[in-house]
Amino acid sequence: MQMQTTLRWMPGDTGPAFAGEELAQLAARVREPAYIVRYGENGALGLGLGGSVAPASGAEAANYPLAAMLPALYPEWLGGGAFAQAHGVRFAYIAGEMANGIATARMVIAMARAGMLGFFGAAGLPPERVQANLDVIQAELDPQGLPWGINLIHTPNEPAMEERIVDLYLRRGVRRVSASAFMGLTPSIVRYACSGLTLDASGTIRRRNHLFAKISRPEVAGPFMSPAPDKMLADLVGRGLLTAEEARLAAYVPLAEDITVEADSGGHTDNRPLTALFPAIMRLRDDLQQTYNYATPIRIGASGGLGTPAAVAAAFALGAAYVMTGSVNQSAVESGLSDEGRAMLATAGLADVVMAPAADMFEQGVKVQVLKRGTLFSARGFHLLDLYRSYNRIEDIPESVRLKLEKEVFLASLDSIWADTARFFEKREPGQLERAERDPKHKMALIFRWYLGKASRWAIDGTQERKLDYQIWCGPAMGSFNAWAAGSFLEQPHNRTVVQIACNLLEGAAVVTRAQQLRSYGLPVPAQAFDYRPRPFQL
Repeated sequence: MQMQTTLRWMPGDTGPAFAGEELAQLAARVREPAYIVRYGENGALGLGLGGSVAPASGAEAANYPLAAMLPALYPEWLGGGAFAQAHGVRFAYIAGEMANGIATARMVIAMARAGMLGFFGAAGLPPERVQANLDVIQAELDPQGLPWGINLIHTPNEPAMEERIVDLYLRRGVRRVSASAFMGLTPSIVRYACSGLTLDASGTIRRRNHLFAKISRPEVAGPFMSPAPDKMLADLVGRGLLTAEEARLAAYVPLAEDITVEADSGGHTDNRPLTALFPAIMRLRDDLQQTYNYATPIRIGASGGLGTPAAVAAAFALGAAYVMTGSVNQSAVESGLSDEGRAMLATAGLADVVMAPAADMFEQGVKVQVLKRGTLFSARGFHLLDLYRSYNRIEDIPESVRLKLEKEVFLASLDSIWADTARFFEKREPGQLERAERDPKHKMALIFRWYLGKASRWAIDGTQERKLDYQIWCGPAMGSFNAWAAGSFLEQPHNRTVVQIACNLLEGAAVVTRAQQLRSYGLPVPAQAFDYRPRPFQL
């Protein structure tokens, strides 16, 4: 806060700093109140810590008159506190849901014990594996009342699977779900969010289930920040999947109270810069708040590109209520990725990412961002997409092209790949096979999706003979993280725990925030004050 120079600062053990390394060292001590003082005839601004403040009078006024004072700054305070209060965490920080179990139960448990939130990466896993991981997470965390979450990915090609997963979550009492890759609302996501809405004695609507919506476009964000559609609610009531009271209360609350703005990230992404996307979503939130007058304002979080303390500090400076990291956690020891995959990530640079066809939305031409360095996955994936767009059935592909596919990409005959694919969908969703019998182009898509889906599994399992085909979801944040970690203990993959990564990003964000605060008051803050270096935290 700004103050008139009617007070003076009296040093304790350490005098003020006015420039250079000394100023940078004091600026990094964010947990202490900061005193901005003047000195000398030219009124040079300096920074003091400790000491005391007293009224100035007469000649005493010339001794370090106080220009301003900043309170202590803790990483726990980044984000403003509303998110932490709503979800019972210490830090406004989430380890995001990397699919196929790459965000493991172990990772979720570690985050919860450190006072943060983690989402298990359920996307792409069969229900029985999701249930097995729920057993582990709930056994460890529920008795202690520690918060955790899990992913629900939109599966437009397998709507029955989406409904089965929601059934499982409701049956198992899952209280936090992060919805990703949704292009619009579905009955299953509305059912999850609105189940358990009640009115307490004070007339306040209470949620049993908390929906986080990960979005990258305003037109997708809008429906999640609005009340659930009346027609969809009526249909769910008619099917006995919601009560009339739940549907009535749903008209007064947004479908999701936590909206994660996903900028340029690994996996599904629109490659939008956070500084362009986030303000647009914030403005939309404010407009909808004015329209609906929600009792609890919607919290907007930031994800994508958050690989350094400066990036995390920038997200909070934009107004983020919380941050969600992804790519950097994939290199953590708790990650479900293989040792080989983590080692590949640890050497990635900013430019070592590329877009590739998505396995789950192949027919729609949707793309995901993946690691480029050391893998041919993207090039081979686009070759399959080109073939899919060029031909109506496998039999139409020229024999020379088909033989090359079998030899270099599938390493097996396409007939055997189809047999393997059919066995998979007999258990997962038989309707896909029925459609393939009617539509040979869909059969071709399923065969090509075999490669796209297997590629991520090979990276998880560390299949050596398939290393050139590894599909590792990765955004540019991985390269920026590696550059920042170079020369520190976090450079080595075996030191990268998900909690050490989080603590260093948060601590560094607080240091960068304090440096910017001091600079905004006119202090000559040196560049090194913004360059927080990783260090081990004792937890």
